[in-house]
Amino acid sequence: MTGEVDLSVEIAGIRFPNPVWVASGCFNYGREFAHLYPLRELGAVCTKGTAPEPWPGNPGVRMAETPAGMLNAIGLMNPGIDHYLQVDGPWLRAQGVKIVVNIVGRTVEEYVRVAERLTPEVADAVELNISCPNVKEGGLAFGTSPRATYGVTAAVRRATSLPLFVKLSPNVTDITELARAAEAAGADGLTLINTLLGMAIDIRRRRPVLGNVFGGLSGPAIKPIALRMVWQVVGAVRIPVVGIGGIATAQDALEFLMAGARAVQVGTACFANPRAPLEIIAGIRQFMVENGIRRVTELIGAARPAGEAALGNLPPLGDAGADGRLQPLQPGPGSRTGAGEALRQWLKDADRA
Repeated sequence: MTGEVDLSVEIAGIRFPNPVWVASGCFNYGREFAHLYPLRELGAVCTKGTAPEPWPGNPGVRMAETPAGMLNAIGLMNPGIDHYLQVDGPWLRAQGVKIVVNIVGRTVEEYVRVAERLTPEVADAVELNISCPNVKEGGLAFGTSPRATYGVTAAVRRATSLPLFVKLSPNVTDITELARAAEAAGADGLTLINTLLGMAIDIRRRRPVLGNVFGGLSGPAIKPIALRMVWQVVGAVRIPVVGIGGIATAQDALEFLMAGARAVQVGTACFANPRAPLEIIAGIRQFMVENGIRRVTELIGAARPAGEAALGNLPPLGDAGADGRLQPLQPGPGSRTGAGEALRQWLKDADRA
């Protein structure tokens, strides 16, 4: 096959030039990479997590190498939304790249304060990081319960008209429950997975390596887990999924696309090879040319069972069945996907249990 191939994908109403984004926390706001290549060649930039005010991050050692990746406990250090709106956002927009602003908070109110200040001038979409500890609920991460996931997603959905992606944590028993709660609350898409909780010990000091004791494991070690979770979530929701976790090569990215992800994010690989995202884009293009594929969308869901839609084949979230798990619900009022009163009642019942 000769000639141009079409790498563009449409997700949540946005046309991305290709399906390879850079992940939040691994690219800062892009300045450190802009001298290496034009950022507009990327599918999108997911910004560093942005809070209502500057966050200093965690004290002590923040990163540790592992045999197949790394641990990090940065603590979501960031300059805050004011700095983003005045400095980083306008600069990123001038680069001609699609911008997905990752937002963080310790309470629902903090998430809302960031989301409501974002405009199309500095953001194409919002990525909601729900791995943050909820200080009003004893420090439990928002992304570890369907109730908390639904609550924060619904609040942010009301606060912004921008397309909303929810970034899911893998540190749960069943990630599909969280995915369906986010969908029911009005998310336009899901990104997964965030890092897996881990630790390392310095045997000479007889102390944890990281100042925070625990940290997030990323890199090639988590790819099979991430791929499995993407496969499961794609089959459980109707909204698009963006895959993250250990993606370092074009083959990695192609596996996620064939599992049903509409795009991928490259994170840890950027530390070892800042040009990894562009090499992955080139590798996908080469694969398409060699295999006679004209549009990258032909690859999305290609590994899934025949007849199964790439974006999932289940109706929106609804009532809890006899086993306590969420069951399908016919569309109705209450959110973009129509979960309505049945879901809210289920969440109330689960909260009382």
